[in-house]
Amino acid sequence: MPHAVSRLRTARLARSSKPFLARGGPRGERCAGCRLLPSHCLCALRPLVPVRAGVCLIMADIEPLKPSNTGWLIADVVADTFAFGWARTEVDPALLALLADPQWQPYLVFPGEFVADGRVVSQLQAAHPHDGRRPLFVLLDATWPEARKMFRKSPYLDHLPVLSLQGEQLSRYRLRRAKRADHFCTSEVAGLCLELAGEPHAAQTLEAYLDVFTGHYLNARQQLPVENDDAAHQRLRSLRLPDGSGAGA
Repeated sequence: MPHAVSRLRTARLARSSKPFLARGGPRGERCAGCRLLPSHCLCALRPLVPVRAGVCLIMADIEPLKPSNTGWLIADVVADTFAFGWARTEVDPALLALLADPQWQPYLVFPGEFVADGRVVSQLQAAHPHDGRRPLFVLLDATWPEARKMFRKSPYLDHLPVLSLQGEQLSRYRLRRAKRADHFCTSEVAGLCLELAGEPHAAQTLEAYLDVFTGHYLNARQQLPVENDDAAHQRLRSLRLPDGSGAGA
């Protein structure tokens, strides 16, 4: 069954008046499961990892259409990934229902330097012994200027605690250039959130999966073959769980 980002992409394409062309123009047929050229398909490597946390992606208009979008990778790894398109003048009722669902404790993930101090947390709130709520990480999936606008113009998010991440690593994402090296791509942000949620194996798997995806994507763009036994693929395979789940074959 297609995951949430795939379904959002399909819905966004249905509303388009003209075909969406990724940077560089037409490159031939793409796999519906991973958005890569069939020769560089990633589907067989999709990880299967048990994850208690959830991720809610609020995506800028064309993000679901971009083959380089890494929110798709989060949805591949985290079963409870939800995806909604963002609009300034309206909000999906299903998003409001999700944020109000008592099984979840939502956190809006955003840099604390842009937020009033009273809303900012750097750790997950300690749960009451009888509180079985699961963490739900709300990520604004967009370019940095778009994300700042989304943050300012989404009053339905104003009641959420803002989780400000303090990542010590510099971003290694190579598909889109950021103005600052400490600006993470969406998949990297989700990995840091999973670490905070006490799910290091899921975090490491998502990180390894991003590295493999990046390699496949860049090799396809440069018309180079996939290197199935490089360090990135070996690391992803090493994260398989004893029962055979985890990273793909």
